[in-house]
Parts: sequence; structure tokens; C-alpha cells
Amino acid sequence: MSKPTINDVAARAGVSKKTVSRVINNSPQLNAATRARVEQVIAELGYVPNPQARALATGRNFVIALVHDNTNPQLVLSAQQGMLEAIRDTEYALVIRPVDRRAAGMEHDLRHFLEMHRPAGVLLLPGVAETESAVRACREAGCKYIRMAARLDEPHRLVASNDRRAAADAVSHLIALGHERIGIISGPEEAGPAQQRELGYLDAMADHDLDRGPALIANGDFSFESGIKAGNLLLEVSPRPTAIFAVNDDMAAGVLHAARARGLTVPGQLSIVGFEDTPIAAQIWPPLTTVHVPVAVMACGAVFKMIYPDQAETLPAHFPLELIKRGSVAPPGA
Repeated sequence: MSKPTINDVAARAGVSKKTVSRVINNSPQLNAATRARVEQVIAELGYVPNPQARALATGRNFVIALVHDNTNPQLVLSAQQGMLEAIRDTEYALVIRPVDRRAAGMEHDLRHFLEMHRPAGVLLLPGVAETESAVRACREAGCKYIRMAARLDEPHRLVASNDRRAAADAVSHLIALGHERIGIISGPEEAGPAQQRELGYLDAMADHDLDRGPALIANGDFSFESGIKAGNLLLEVSPRPTAIFAVNDDMAAGVLHAARARGLTVPGQLSIVGFEDTPIAAQIWPPLTTVHVPVAVMACGAVFKMIYPDQAETLPAHFPLELIKRGSVAPPGA
């Protein structure tokens, strides 16, 4: 059995196709009785409007795109949850597009995707957001975009947090407890948030005139496995750090694993701090002290900027972060 069409709805309701289209698009140019009759026929037939045809008819597309580079799956999931919350009970749909920002053809591929789907807006997650070629692809395709990144753009194109300040506050918390030998597990060099968090660590250590030499800095790629590897490197340093700050929670969990494998108690012999406050932070033992980043709220705000462009400049562009204190931190030797 073929799917019902707009012509079928119009014929059964005894109205024109244009009237059916007005009902679908919530036009005010209809009386209540006509609207109710058409809506009843739509329900009876199970008619589903064609989104492409509707976009052509209204001059609007009802798709929001999430573009990411796969480096941080939890970030993608949280952003997706926030975007779905924003479009709930609206006519908008979410499409997710992974890209490889290091690939030579990334800009061309992304522009082709945007030209094909013509989304009403695009949210660029960290990693992609700092890539000017991705922004250029959005501009050349004529797509509105919002970056989730540090202060790289105008407020109506941005949802941002001060990761550098939050990281400095987290490290300062360790210092206030008496830690002086503090290591860091940094992230990929091209990842903007990781760079900002490392700079915050360096700020705090410099403010207190503490050692921040290369022996106390290990590199990771945001993964749990890289946290184990980097944690082992730092725990081999002599004298050993009494605390380690990792620029995301997965790597901090890896440090906890490395410490346990060496028979070290946390937080008695080693304090650990993460960043992002992902679910793993509360699920491991001891639960992880970390910086809460409201990714879902930021993503929700980004979508509001896209679907309510007249209010974009008045909607929040900068979101506060909060240090969540849990059981992975204590004074040294506690």
C-alpha cells in the first residue's frame, strides 16, 4: 500500500492542497473548523509531510546539524542530549555528522554535506570548532553556525566556558590542601579546550612558584588507555607527584587505574582531579573530584540561538564552570 500524499489529504478533507500545507505549517490564515477537519484526516490517513518538500515550500529547513571529530564520545553524547532537549516539541530534527579534521578533504566534504542538507544551523564541537576550514565550509554553504569553543567568535556564534580559569582554580585547590608536587596529563595539541586547561595548570603553578617542568607533564589523547600510560610515566618520576590533574575524566580514571596497579592509595598517597564531570567521575571509586562543564546546557543554548535568531545576541554565550569536590582528593599523606 502506497503512502498517503498531500493530495490524498486534500481530497478527503475537501480542501485545496494549499490549505493542507497551511495546516502543516501552522499558518494563522485558517479558521478553527477547517484546521480541525484537516488535522483529523491527517491522523486518519497517517500522513507524514515530506521534509524536503516542506523546506522548499516554506523557504526554511528544519534540520539542525551536530558536527564533531569523534575524539571525545562523551562530549558528543552530552551535546546530543542538550540539542534534543532544545528541539523537543518543535518541528526540528537533529542530524549528526562526524568528520576527520586532519583529512585533506575535510572542508570539501563538510561543505558538500551542508549544501546537500541545508541545515537551519550547525553546532561545531571542540576540535572542529577551532578549525577555520570547518567554519569556512559553513560560511561558503550559507549555513548558520555556533562554535562550542573558547572566545573565537562573536557572541551570537558562540557558546563558551573559561576552561583556563577553571583549571587554575582546580589546581589551586590542590595547592591549598598542601600539594606542591603536581603533575598534569594534557590532551592533544590541536584540541582547544585541552590547551586552555593546560594553561590554567601552568598559571596556578606559576602563581605559587611551584615546579612545572617537563617531567611533570605527560601527554594523552583523552582516552582511558592514554591516562594509564601517562599516569605510569608521572608515577615513575622522582620525587613522585602527590597529585595529578588530568584535562578530562577518562584520563583521570586511567591515572586511578595506574595508581591502584602500583599499590598506591587514592587519595592517601595520590590525589587525582579530572575535568568535565562525565558519568565516569561519579561511578569510579573513590569518586572523582572534577570540573563540571555544562555541555548539554551549552548545546541547548546553541540550538536556541539557531532557531530563534532574533534573540541570538541576547542569549548566553559564556557558561560558568564548577569544581565538584569528591573523594579522590585529600591533603598529601592524609
